[in-house]
Amino acid sequence: MRKIGLIGGMSWASTELYYRHLNKGVQKRLGTACSAPIILESLNYCELSRITTPEQWAHAKDVLIASAQRLEAAGATALMIAANSMHKVAEDIAAAISIPILHIVDETGEKMKADGIKATAVIGTRNVTTEPWFRQRLVRHGLTLAPYDTARVDEIDRIIYEELMLGKVNESSRRTMKTFITDIAKQDIQAIVLACTELVMLVDADANVLPIYDTTRIHVAAGVDWILGETL
Repeated sequence: MRKIGLIGGMSWASTELYYRHLNKGVQKRLGTACSAPIILESLNYCELSRITTPEQWAHAKDVLIASAQRLEAAGATALMIAANSMHKVAEDIAAAISIPILHIVDETGEKMKADGIKATAVIGTRNVTTEPWFRQRLVRHGLTLAPYDTARVDEIDRIIYEELMLGKVNESSRRTMKTFITDIAKQDIQAIVLACTELVMLVDADANVLPIYDTTRIHVAAGVDWILGETL
C-alpha cells in the first residue's frame, strides 16, 4: 500500500471523518485486519477559520504549503486536504511539492460527469458556495450550477462554523437542512453537491429527493484508490 499524507484540523470533526473512512475503505477492500497507511498533520484551525482577506489567505497558503512539505518529507506519496474550503489554495500547494494532490473538486466533478449529471446545486460554507474558485472548477467538468440564495447560504455557514465544527449536532439544524435541500431540489437540477465535510453530520446523503454527491465520500474513495495503487 502507498502512504498518503493528510492535512487535517480544519475542523477536527472533518479530520476524524477522513481518518475513519480511509481506514474503513481499506478494510472493506482488503480485510478487517488491514488499516490505511496515513501520515496526518492536524493544524490549529484558530489560525485558518473564517478567513476572508487576501492577507489571511496568503497566511493560510503559507501554513498549508509548509504542512504539505513536511508530509512529503515524511514519506507521503500523495496529499489530501481534509477541507473543501482550503482547496482554494490547492494549486499553490501543488506547485510547492513534487507529490500529487488529490483535489476534492476534480474528484467530485469527474464522478458526476461519469454519472451523466449536467446540472447541480452546491451547498457548503459561504466561500465554497459563492466564490468562483470552487464553482468554476466544477464547471470545467461540464456541469451547470444553479444560483444560490444568499440568506440560505448565510444560515448554512452559521450552522457549519458555530455548531458542526465544534462537534455539535442540533436537531433543529437537521430539520433546517432538510427544508433547504427540499427547496433547492425544486430548481432545474439533477443533483446536489454536499461541499462541506461536516454537513454529513446532519444530512443523510443516501436519503433525499435528489442524488447528493458528498464531496468527502468521493474524496475519501479517491484516497483509498491511491493507497491501494488503483490510480496513477
